[in-house]
Amino acid sequence: MNASLLGLFSGFPAHRFTDGIAQVLRENLPRRGSLVFISAWPEDFDRNDDDSDGMHGMFLERGMGFARHRVIDRRTSAADAVRLVREADCVFLMGGDATQQMALLRGLGLVPELLSSRAVILGVSAGSMNMGRYVADVWETKALYEGIGLTDFTVKGHYTEDAWFVPVLKEMSLTRPIAAMEDESAIFIRDDAVWSLGKIHWMDEGRLTALTDEMLKAIGNDL
Repeated sequence: MNASLLGLFSGFPAHRFTDGIAQVLRENLPRRGSLVFISAWPEDFDRNDDDSDGMHGMFLERGMGFARHRVIDRRTSAADAVRLVREADCVFLMGGDATQQMALLRGLGLVPELLSSRAVILGVSAGSMNMGRYVADVWETKALYEGIGLTDFTVKGHYTEDAWFVPVLKEMSLTRPIAAMEDESAIFIRDDAVWSLGKIHWMDEGRLTALTDEMLKAIGNDL
């Protein structure tokens, strides 16, 4: 792992970081020159501009504003996208359509750039899913596809007991265990340390258990 910190988030329905998540980010972002967002709606330019401004506002609210922030989408050339990622202090993979985001990443040649980056790399919802070596596509194929490979954890955000995707996720967990994350939860990975905040469940072979930090560390060593 080259990134200085990986952060996998489920979602922020209140559009703000929790106290615990903000504290981890503050401790790991001493330099805040460039924040680069990567869209999961590559063609929706107005949405991307609004969402990136709003997400940067979440940092501002916590006293962690960046000197500049940009969003990578279909307007961005491959050369500019690579340059932006290389210059970034923090790369944030946005939520939306996971398969569209992966197509954008591969089309712009950003997968190797992210794997070699020493920046803080964060992802929310679709973005956190794509950070894994394998991604659980609960929408179309109902199968795993190859992600970026920043971590071996396979995650699914927005988990609730009655979520429509739970039966699909249980079926997919027969192939590979999945961390089912409730909103306002996080998995952080730094060097050899891995820890969680909020409520996260471990789904393995169709069975669901609460995920503790002790389990998380053991699971991370085994994956």
